[in-house]
Amino acid sequence: MALPPRPRKAGAASRTEHDLLGERQVPAAAYYGVQTLRAIENFRISGVPIAHYPQLIAAFAYVKKAAARANHDSDPEAMPRDVLGAIDAACDELIAGKLLDQFPVDLFQGGAGTSTNMNANEVIANRALEHLGKPRGSYDIVDPHDHVNLAQSTNDAYPTALKLSVVLAARTLIPQLEALVAAFAAKGREFSGIVKMGRTQLQDAVPMTLGQEFTAFAQTIADEVKAMRAVGGALCEVNMGGTAIGTGLNAPRGYARRCARHLAEVTGLPIRLAADLVEATQDTQAYVMASSALKSVAIKLSKVCNDLRLLASGPRCGLQEIRLPAKQPGSSIMPGKVNPVIPEVVNQVCFKVIGNDLAVTLAAEAGQLQLNVMEPVIAQCLHESIALLREASRTLRVECVEGIEADADRCRWFVENSIGLVTALNPLIGYDRATELAAEALRSGKGIIELVREKGIMSEREIARALDPKAMTAASPPRRRAAGRTRR
Repeated sequence: MALPPRPRKAGAASRTEHDLLGERQVPAAAYYGVQTLRAIENFRISGVPIAHYPQLIAAFAYVKKAAARANHDSDPEAMPRDVLGAIDAACDELIAGKLLDQFPVDLFQGGAGTSTNMNANEVIANRALEHLGKPRGSYDIVDPHDHVNLAQSTNDAYPTALKLSVVLAARTLIPQLEALVAAFAAKGREFSGIVKMGRTQLQDAVPMTLGQEFTAFAQTIADEVKAMRAVGGALCEVNMGGTAIGTGLNAPRGYARRCARHLAEVTGLPIRLAADLVEATQDTQAYVMASSALKSVAIKLSKVCNDLRLLASGPRCGLQEIRLPAKQPGSSIMPGKVNPVIPEVVNQVCFKVIGNDLAVTLAAEAGQLQLNVMEPVIAQCLHESIALLREASRTLRVECVEGIEADADRCRWFVENSIGLVTALNPLIGYDRATELAAEALRSGKGIIELVREKGIMSEREIARALDPKAMTAASPPRRRAAGRTRR
């Protein structure tokens, strides 16, 4: 991805802004200000700007909107009603996805997210000024620090926004996972009458239906959706009002609870204030839990994709129990080869998500004393993982699962020629006798049913009842025969 352009030098189409380090010329058309300008210059790392993840920007807008309302409640002189209204309007535009191009700061940054926080403060302040009919940069009227960031620190605003953004982003992933679950469940119903061999340790086990196999795929992913929803609760506990280290310095009395209440109102989420703001300011456990849930989704998806690739292996020398949709030629040298490219790409996405979880783990562990400065990389990993899993889930469903076909004849052939059928005889003739049959079948190449008939072990009626593969896919075991009635 191309890196963002370097800021233009001073010229006619610029305005003068200043900060701790001095004056700079900011492009006149920009809603961001001098601190964002410095961040663009300092953090040319990944080429992926904050704007790439709009939920993060929307989350900051929710935080600033709630903070402005809480400040007005606490001190109407510090946050006049007209300024509040202008900030409200600017935040609503960001929540609606506008002005994304005004967030060019790289996601990877030092400063514990200060550059992201100031990017939001500056854009909101300048857009609020326009709502008041004032030119950008008129900070004596609406100031990025004294109004938009009033009673806040990056150390409470950034983690609160990050938590909200993960909840918002997860709302785009969960529907795709649920659609994938529905697609697997539909295939489970479609394939419910096809009997096949189950396998453990890549060896023949006992019969099952192909429908049961696909229904299990649906259930295992559905379980992950439940886990993801549960993590959302931990992400709704915030430290807003703690300011720099959780002591609430520079925040009015009662501001923290007012801010949490307003944040719940504007987001519709069950936001609650942490019990200990000092602890909450340094704690990153909610991110670890969210990342772990995403990793778990990735593990399940990758395992399912591995199974799909195995079941479709062939076309002549593999299992070939199912046929995946042919999406593209598979080789530049082997004519006619078609590869399982969709499960393969989903596998690769899952590997990346698992790697991101390790990065989140290391970043969470790297916190020191009253603050963890590594939250920007946590933000990048979480949002990248959600976005990758969202698109991978959609791709797997649309480009693969919905078009899967079963080879019923191939499935039946495996069942009829499998040694695994002998397992059903355990309750009838005992484990030792069944083991002898299995060993002889392996030596001779004969089928289990063939040997049972040949040795007169069971009548045709008993064979039909005990070794009916479809019956063996149900849970009710046959009754054990009396020892004296076993035929020789």
